[in-house]
Amino acid sequence: MNTLTFEKFIEQLLGYKPRNITPFKRAFTHGSTGEEDYQRLEFLGDRVLGLIIAQHIYERFPKEPEGSLSQRLNLLVSGKTCAKVARKIGVQPHIILGKQARDDGARESDNVLGDIMESLIGALYLDQGLVASRIFIEKHWGDLIGNEKNIAKHPKSDLQEWCASNNRKMPVYELVEKSGPPHATLFTISVTVKGYDSVTAQANSKQAAQTVAAAKFLEQHI
Repeated sequence: MNTLTFEKFIEQLLGYKPRNITPFKRAFTHGSTGEEDYQRLEFLGDRVLGLIIAQHIYERFPKEPEGSLSQRLNLLVSGKTCAKVARKIGVQPHIILGKQARDDGARESDNVLGDIMESLIGALYLDQGLVASRIFIEKHWGDLIGNEKNIAKHPKSDLQEWCASNNRKMPVYELVEKSGPPHATLFTISVTVKGYDSVTAQANSKQAAQTVAAAKFLEQHI
């Protein structure tokens, strides 16, 4: 990766030159390189994104109950949504990958792109603070917030509500297996409701696998 090209990309993306380019470079560095990678920045960026989106929808939808706000939040900060935003702003050419990860197609992995997006937000927060982070997030998430597709009822919520209304214990989710390389890990999750056969599903994150398992359970048993 050409350093000047990367610096120009970040400058154009933000609209100004960052104080320190190093965290941004780290935000685009995958663990397969053996170098200091984006994981700590991802941790930070995930929390910054969640806070800013939560406050934004809290203020924008003053009459919505907590449950509806939670549904919006979960969808807007999901790995899939972060990956969508990452593709929109064109991060792929700038991701720094090891050879095996490149060969395995990590540059287009939703897992990797979602992580990079959160890491980029973490780097921005460290470099410019909360106000700049808010401006950036509201700009790039703006067309997603308020989209009715974002408040479709979540299968896990559906299943919980069904259990409650039918005097059943809450569903239990268990990790059955974790497989695949770090950049394309597959999680196999089972969901069990007492009195019914358990259902398993696979996805590239625990949360996504739980969602698929809940949807399959509802299709098969309800």
